[in-house]
Amino acid sequence: MSDSLAQLAQALQRFAAERNWGQFHAPKNLASALVVEAAELLEPFQWLTEAQSRDLPPDTKEAVAQEMADVLLYLVQLSTALDVDLIDAAQRKMVINARKYPVDRAKGTAQKAESDDQGGSN
Repeated sequence: MSDSLAQLAQALQRFAAERNWGQFHAPKNLASALVVEAAELLEPFQWLTEAQSRDLPPDTKEAVAQEMADVLLYLVQLSTALDVDLIDAAQRKMVINARKYPVDRAKGTAQKAESDDQGGSN
């Protein structure tokens, strides 16, 4: 894991340990909390046009930043709980996506690949 993500993971472990929260941080619980935070991230965008979503007012942008932080924090905690190197996993996934969506077939289109052999999205 990169130094900054590793440092964040350590800080999160200390934060949780000081509060005796580790008992609640089973992977299932962290994944559930991550989904809840991702839904909260979506809420400010719910009724916006694409143009409005690209030009958020400062207070909305800050609220979105806070929700993005919550998503990141839970993702890092989940990676720690499962001993997953997020940077390595992301780099491996990018290699898979590059094969799945070659430039000559994917450039300028949002269509999914016909066979999704990895069981997830890009």
